[in-house]
Amino acid sequence: QVQLVESGGGLVQAGGSLRLSCAASGGTFSINAIGWYRQAPGKQRELVAGINSFGSINYADSVKGRFTISRDNNKNTVYLQMNSLKPEDTAVYYCNLDLRFASGRTYQYWGQGTQVTVSS
Repeated sequence: QVQLVESGGGLVQAGGSLRLSCAASGGTFSINAIGWYRQAPGKQRELVAGINSFGSINYADSVKGRFTISRDNNKNTVYLQMNSLKPEDTAVYYCNLDLRFASGRTYQYWGQGTQVTVSS
């Protein structure tokens, strides 16, 4: 019933910017924690940026200073602003949300993924 819908991916030139969105719907919940991941063909999934349940933000070294993670709790939506993009940022990007329900229990959900391609 709960689903995460990602958007904002596409083709961009090196040095350009994109903003990815991940909108959660289908239930009554709050966002407890956030993760943005990416996976290139033949490579392992990588955590790009996250906000843990205590509000601490962390970034992979490869994107630090270029990417910004944020959220809009009123819209149940999280964002990944990507600036100064490089060809090595090319990957499928996935959001992962840990959602807290009225019971106090939390569950993790994945978005469907969105392709980001950065041309040289």
